[in-house]
This record gives sequence, structure tokens and C-alpha cells, in this order.
Amino acid sequence: MEPKMKWKLNTMPKGDGNELEIMALENVANARAFHESFPQYSITPLAKLDKMAEYLGLNTLCIKDESYRFGLNAFKVLGGSFAMAKYIAKELGKDVSEMTYDYLTSAALKEEFGQATFCTATDGNHGRGVAWAANKLGQKAIVHMPKGSSKYRFDNIAKENAKVTIEEVNYDECVRIAAAEADAVEHGVIVQDTAWEGYTEIPSWIMQGYATMGSEALEQLKGYGVERPDVVILQAGVGCMAGAICAYIVNSYPDNPPKIVIAEAGIADCLYQGAVANDGKYRIVDGDLQTIMAGLACGEPNIVCWEILRNHVTAFCSCPDWMAAKGMRMLAAPIKGDPAVCSGESGAIGMGVIVSLMTDPDYAELKEALGLNKDSKVLLFSTEGDTDPDKYKSIVWGGEYATV
Repeated sequence: MEPKMKWKLNTMPKGDGNELEIMALENVANARAFHESFPQYSITPLAKLDKMAEYLGLNTLCIKDESYRFGLNAFKVLGGSFAMAKYIAKELGKDVSEMTYDYLTSAALKEEFGQATFCTATDGNHGRGVAWAANKLGQKAIVHMPKGSSKYRFDNIAKENAKVTIEEVNYDECVRIAAAEADAVEHGVIVQDTAWEGYTEIPSWIMQGYATMGSEALEQLKGYGVERPDVVILQAGVGCMAGAICAYIVNSYPDNPPKIVIAEAGIADCLYQGAVANDGKYRIVDGDLQTIMAGLACGEPNIVCWEILRNHVTAFCSCPDWMAAKGMRMLAAPIKGDPAVCSGESGAIGMGVIVSLMTDPDYAELKEALGLNKDSKVLLFSTEGDTDPDKYKSIVWGGEYATV
């Protein structure tokens, strides 16, 4: 019998809450304007799964499909590219509004700024985004990947003229390697979406970049006649995307925010463990952290996002791999009439969670706490497509991690 999802309602003591200011609507608007200056920019689809919503007993089920983002098959480029723009603007004493794609790729910028080396750690998507942006903007990138990383993801990073390695350590150790390297190379900068004591500015810029995805999604929901989602499910590794979108959504609906649910890989459930400890302090999970949800295989939370999440999340879920696999299959082969969504292992866990909540009586208590019923409007984010195509096929076509 497959392992069950573990969950905990958030009863942690609240912090002072001023981290929401990072995701002020003006900051999000600046990030989106920056992304819109790229010739590769287009709004990614928000798939409306009407037949699936009916099947599950919901009013509305929508999922943001980031497999179309900048041709990179994942949302992560939104954060790394905006952080680079903010860094260059700060170095030059300019406003980020001046950092358009045309300016950043100009001869004038090269003369004024020169060339930096952006160092990062990644399971694949963030590093590819940083490498792509550095390559497009005439900068350098060095990328370190953890033990067990996919060769396909490695090759996609290397194609962007980045120096890339796979280390025999986990993701969190790779972050430490990248940080040390940024200190050692000339004009080195670490661009990481986790944060620690003394390193919070660049992660906050990455968060603002991620919110372009949320800004588009809420706009698209309104286009579908949905003024406000009731429940939003956000997957989390270090919690940067989850913290960014959570804060943006709370700022967008300050009088009546939706209920936010966090979904983590069971082997790397540092946020869930913090919720269970219930003292307001984050926890660290170590080890190899091997899970099919490679993008969520992070055991040390982003300290800025932890504060956001403990203040504003309704429930934390620790999820087995089969739930992500089930989500992938249901999105790939939807009920007739609904659009198919190509969602990778880390992208589909939200779908796995909502399906379990609506169909498994073991989660009735959590379902009730979230107020999920036939009137509920639910928003999910598929943060990646088939970023490891062979693994994707073995799960969706080959039935790997089947539930029966």
C-alpha cells in the first residue's frame, strides 16, 4: 500500500509580518514590466479544467502552465533574470525601470558595467534560467548541481555557455559551494533563491521576479470570471516561489485572502517539520534527499519566505512521490473537453494534493478545514514541464510510481 500524505494545520505563533512588503504590488509590477521587455515574453496559459472540477466536486480548477515560459519549460527564469537586472541597476546607480532587455544587451551596458559571473546551485530549472539570462545578456554563469541530477537538465544548462558541474553532495551543500565560488572569482555574484543570515537582498529580488507568474494568473482568473480563488496550492523546496506567490496573493486580497496550502516532497519536508514543531522556528532536513520531485529536494528553508509562510499559510503537506506521479498522469490525460497540461514531477504535486483531498476520505478533516466543496475555486501552479523527458515518459507512459 502506498504511503499517505502527512499534513498539519498551521497553529504556529505569528511573526511581525513585515516581509509582505517585499512583495508590494508596485514591486511585482516592476518585475512584470521588466519581463515584458524581453522579445521572448508571452503570458503562459492558465488551463481551466472544468470537467475535472466537476469530477472532483469543485466549482473551478485552474492550473498555471509554466512549460511555455521563455521556451525554457519552467518558471524559474523569471526570478534569476530579474535579480540580475536589479543587481546591475544597483551597481550602476540606476532604477530597474531602465533595465530593459534592449539596454541590458547593448554595447553601452557592456561599457558601463562590464561582465559579472553569476554563480548558483540548482537541480536544473533555476540554473538553466540563470544561465539563459546570463547568456542572453552577455554575462557569465557558473552552475553547480547536486548528486543524482539529470544529464538532460545538465546538458540544457551547458548549452547556454555556462560552466556546469554535478557535485557528489546534496542541493544545500551545492549552495555553499556556489556562495564560496562567488566570493573567489572576479566580479562574482551568487544568485540563489534561498536566503540565509546576511544574504536576503538578491533572494527578495528573485521572489519579485517569480510573482510575474502570479500576476498573470490572477489576471487570467478574472478573465474567466473568478475574482478571487478560495484555495491556492503552492509547492515548496526552499519555499521561495511559495513565499513569493503567497505574499503576492495576500497583498492582492488583503481583506479576505484565500487559504494557502503548501505541498512538499516527503523526503525534504522542512517547512512541514517546522509546522509540526509549532514553535515558529524553521527546521532543517538533511541527507541525500532523493525524490522524483527534484525541484523540491531542498532541506533548508529560505528564512525570509519561512516568515511569510508561517504567518499566512493554512496547512502544510508532506507528500509521497506517487502523488506527484498521479498528478502528472491526470494532467497529461484529462477528462475529455479539458486541455492537457504537460507537468513535470515538481509541477504536478498540487494536482496530486487536490485530487487526494477531494477523493480520499482519510483527508476529510483537512478538506473541511480548507472549506473545499462544490462552490470552491482552486488555483494550482504547474511550475515545470517535462524538464527530464525520459523520466516524464517513464512515469506518464510507463506507469512508474503507480498507485495500484
